[in-house]
Amino acid sequence: MTTVAELRDRADKLLPEIAEGAADRERLRILPHEQIRRLADAQLFAFRIPVADGGAGASVTEVIRFVIDLAAADSNIAQALRPDYSFIEGLRARDSAEERALWFRRFLDGAVVGNAGWEVGGANGAISARITRDGEHYRADGSKYYSTGALYADWVSATALDDDGDPVSFIVPSDREGLRLVDDFDGVGQRLTASGTTRLENMRVYAHELRHRPVTGERSPVTPFLQLYLGAVLAGIARDALADAVAFAREKARPIRHSTAERSVDDPYVRLSVGEISARAYAAEAVVLAAAGAIDRYWADPGPELLTAASVEVAQAQYLAAEAALRAGELVFDVGGGSTTAREHNLDRHWRNARTVANHNPRHWKAAVVGAHRLTGAEPPTSGLF
Repeated sequence: MTTVAELRDRADKLLPEIAEGAADRERLRILPHEQIRRLADAQLFAFRIPVADGGAGASVTEVIRFVIDLAAADSNIAQALRPDYSFIEGLRARDSAEERALWFRRFLDGAVVGNAGWEVGGANGAISARITRDGEHYRADGSKYYSTGALYADWVSATALDDDGDPVSFIVPSDREGLRLVDDFDGVGQRLTASGTTRLENMRVYAHELRHRPVTGERSPVTPFLQLYLGAVLAGIARDALADAVAFAREKARPIRHSTAERSVDDPYVRLSVGEISARAYAAEAVVLAAAGAIDRYWADPGPELLTAASVEVAQAQYLAAEAALRAGELVFDVGGGSTTAREHNLDRHWRNARTVANHNPRHWKAAVVGAHRLTGAEPPTSGLF
């Protein structure tokens, strides 16, 4: 068993090392296999694993605070590990005691889980991958994209349609014959999240590797957690942009020629830019943590009204966190002149990364759903994308 304090202590020691070189890793496309392995080995997936199962039994607020810290160190890594933290939330919310015990132990032993659920080329959410019975077991064929974290994973989860056309979820070891992971994600940001193609080529799926899939339309606390996780990544990006803005102004920038200041840190407009970035990073973190508290209130007293309230709060927080991170990523360039755009500094990664995370679920839909709820009492969508 471990405690929240012990996990925080491990994180405090490890995150500065992860932050070191994060900008260069992204610029040079060096996949963070080593850094993710160290996080897994440090049991930093154990925040939400119950105490009875050897974890810290932490609140949602505590794990989201860690995710913000991780994203501030390296937002690529934080995003790549979203399947792990959401998998654990799913175990807590709906899986059997036997399934929970099995997977909690695997996570405590350092397992990493990747996702291969989505596809491209058809309607959003459509599934063309197939899983067919082969004796007592199954065979899966198809192609997936947005396979977040799969290249770093020991286990990969996916969904395919069975012989009756019903969706079936399953999870297999990443070295399973017939499972091929391709590093071809070409987004403008979050380039190291390993969110590329997963190919299922006559891949064996054993019967015990099938997993429960919630009934369509079933509301679950996992959904607001998944969405708030994106907000936490955005808040971390804003904080990272602030750190870079401060460092650049102190160490590299020089005042513009007609400035009255002798040092950039004394230029009133540099101070204004850094102050605005700081305020936006502060606001992003504050709203994300506040929304995490709403999910915790649901877990303390589960019920449909508190779950709806949590979904609405998360939507509001995600909307504001996206705005804050995007603006922070733009303002970084106002702390210096043309030198801020040099590729070696890779300052554009903040805006690119924020833009990519924010595009997971367009924020205008968030605001519109919240507005509809306030005006008419309309319930938020039950889709896992809200």
